[in-house]
Amino acid sequence: MDVKTVSTNRKARFEYFLQESFEAGLELKGTEIKSIRKGQISLQEAYVRTDGRQAWLVGAHVAPYEHASAYQHAPDRERKLLLHKREIRELWDAVRIKGMTIVPVRVYLKAGRAKLEIAIAKGKKQYDKRESIKQKDIAREESREERRY
Repeated sequence: MDVKTVSTNRKARFEYFLQESFEAGLELKGTEIKSIRKGQISLQEAYVRTDGRQAWLVGAHVAPYEHASAYQHAPDRERKLLLHKREIRELWDAVRIKGMTIVPVRVYLKAGRAKLEIAIAKGKKQYDKRESIKQKDIAREESREERRY
């Protein structure tokens, strides 16, 4: 199946320990899907909110589509996520635990439809973030050494 990644939330892997991931559909308007296909979506400040029955993507910015007429979408509106009841229940049970949240990881196109990868995550402490920076630097140095020889 042809999958094209449109946008990733690079901060998510740095700020959180990602545990379990889900694939969710997005309920979009016509101008929104056109903007997403052009790659004009940002997940930087986005998060997922749920009440046990439905889930919404909050804070994602989808740029207005420039070729649209007067019927334009609101760039920062909440978008409903399309998930199975059992998945929503699982997300709801996870976020009721202290320190757990749901973060959007990436938006991609799969068979012409926009999909959102979300993950149950636990926030990292400052020392965890320093450790991941240290590991990244070590890996970078090793790859430099390999290229030299």
